[in-house]
Amino acid sequence: EGIGPKIDDLLRIHGVESFVQLAQLHVDDLLDLLERGGPNFRLANPANWAEQALLAAENRWSELRKLQAGMIGDVRRAD
Repeated sequence: EGIGPKIDDLLRIHGVESFVQLAQLHVDDLLDLLERGGPNFRLANPANWAEQALLAAENRWSELRKLQAGMIGDVRRAD
């Protein structure tokens, strides 16, 4: 959730080509990559990307869908 085709391209340009690689990145690293992408990327919120990528890398698809269902856009809903 939160990564569309343009952000996917940006990540790949910077060597992030797998869920495992994405899961290992800290939010600050992701923010830096987005900053390098220019002003159109600054609105993205990478707070949950590594968590989602870890679930995908570990084939925990039902947990990933549950996490994403509890999000509005790319932000977790407050309960």
